[in-house]
Amino acid sequence: MATEAAASPTVLVRWHLVHSLVPVPTGQWLVQHKPKGSVQVLEGPAAVLILTASITRQLRTARPHSR
Repeated sequence: MATEAAASPTVLVRWHLVHSLVPVPTGQWLVQHKPKGSVQVLEGPAAVLILTASITRQLRTARPHSR
């Protein structure tokens, strides 16, 4: 789980889905959705994966189905 959680921030930031997502020494992660937005504290790798899954669901439901 830690490997997937470590890769997710890179992808989310690179694709501009969040402004920043950084780990802190306590094992928590800080996420900022917009450049001047508030900072949210995530409680570890599982929370990063939950955030990633939530964003993925939002993207999939927002675009038309193309099959």
